[in-house]
Amino acid sequence: MISIYHTQFFESLCNQIPMGIGVLHKDTASLIYINNLAKEQYLCRLPMSLSEFMIEKLLIPKLEANQLMEAVKLGGSIKKSLVIDSNKSNWAQLVVEPMPDNREYAVMYLSDLSAAAKSEEILLKEIQKFEALFNHASIGIILVNRGGAIVMINPFANKQFGYSNHELIGKNIEFLIPQRFHKAHVGHRAGFEKKPENRSMGSGLDLFALRKDGTEFPIQISLGHFHNEEGAFTLAYVFDDTDRKSNEIALLQQQEQMVLVNAKMKELNELLEVKVTQRTQMLQETMNELELSRDNLEQALAKEKKLNDMKSRFVSMASHEFRTPLSTILSSVTLLSKYVYSEEQPKREKHIERIKGAVTNLTDILNEFLSLGKIEDGKVEPKWIAFDMTAAVHAVIRQMEPLRKNGQYLKHLHNGNPEVVLDPGLLKNILINLISNAVKFSPENSVIEITTESKEIGISLSIKDKGIGISKEDQEHLFERFFRGSNATNIQGTGLGLHIVSRYIQLMKGSIQCISTLEAGTTFVVEFPHKIIEAT
Repeated sequence: MISIYHTQFFESLCNQIPMGIGVLHKDTASLIYINNLAKEQYLCRLPMSLSEFMIEKLLIPKLEANQLMEAVKLGGSIKKSLVIDSNKSNWAQLVVEPMPDNREYAVMYLSDLSAAAKSEEILLKEIQKFEALFNHASIGIILVNRGGAIVMINPFANKQFGYSNHELIGKNIEFLIPQRFHKAHVGHRAGFEKKPENRSMGSGLDLFALRKDGTEFPIQISLGHFHNEEGAFTLAYVFDDTDRKSNEIALLQQQEQMVLVNAKMKELNELLEVKVTQRTQMLQETMNELELSRDNLEQALAKEKKLNDMKSRFVSMASHEFRTPLSTILSSVTLLSKYVYSEEQPKREKHIERIKGAVTNLTDILNEFLSLGKIEDGKVEPKWIAFDMTAAVHAVIRQMEPLRKNGQYLKHLHNGNPEVVLDPGLLKNILINLISNAVKFSPENSVIEITTESKEIGISLSIKDKGIGISKEDQEHLFERFFRGSNATNIQGTGLGLHIVSRYIQLMKGSIQCISTLEAGTTFVVEFPHKIIEAT
């Protein structure tokens, strides 16, 4: 896009040249502009194809005109000598050349072979010199009118500020200055316009410019000014001062480092004077550290012993808990192979059920290990959902039906609003573990009481049985990993269930309490605070 200023400048320049000048669009070979002299000479209406212009106005044969037009489309230059009789002028030469640094347009010159041709050549060379100086300068050049609008900017300046060609034309010069300097700059610009004077770079001012991406960079500016018939203009030469500023900052940093080094040397000299005292103090500190290391070593040995005990308990538990179902599976499979007659189907089904039970037992053990691993890795996060507490408890009770001993009865009582906000999955695992323990450690024909309540202060859950109970000594370690009560060693279990329960309860900000007496039963009480689901 050609700016208004460029168009006016170009037209003014072309209309002052004593020759016919036109502008061609190369892709279509159309004549889109001619100056006043050519208009008067040929009475053209634009746009007009170059071929039509050459045939009708320059009297060039059609075949030759088409050949010349194709040469223009291909980006070449043409030069054609003509002999034309006209009432107003005698044109003797047609020249078409591509515009410098522009692949879209070409320039057409119509001139005689007299002094005008020489003048044209000189003018073209001057224009080319100006364009070369402006377009290929390795410094930013910006031309601003009296109102502060950018009317010309060279490619180097566009690159400095991160804009494409013509994108800044018509923008106010403050557009390239950080917002905090706008007000002051408007005043400085007004003062310069009233009393303009050339100013070279290195004026001692700290100036900053603004790129298109919003970043700032330091600059130096040299200013010039001139007047013509279109008004007053200011010419700014912009130099990116980033490297110089960086060097200044680096020099200041070096000076600061030298000051620090000098201070450090002074400090070292002072430290040398008290070196003997420090060494004595260091020896004393070393003795203290050795004493502390001994205590730490004793603690580490105690922890190691505790860890070894835990490992031994784990190995013992794992060997027992895995061996029993595996032995059951092996023996049942062996016996199954001996029942080959159809009348022995009940025996086969009996052993198949034993295998299923053993596999289920192994699966439960592995699930406990996996659950513990997920908790330890921080992969378990509560999912707060509103649900019916009574429905959740009844679902677990139905799931426990196959595990009940002869005559055992699971009794549930709920008080308050049944709707609660907890993680239903974690609560289900808690209920399954506590109720299955109650079933496992309670005798036949006993009642296991499950009580849930939604109170003003929170949610409570209790499971009460009349089983073998837990001693006071064992209650202190009840929720540790792999711990099993001294009176439960002959009952199947991994010692992980209550530990996992306690961790699930902690994740939901709850608490668990054990109330038990040997041979009199056990009650587990779990409490949760009310949780409000936040709106999303």
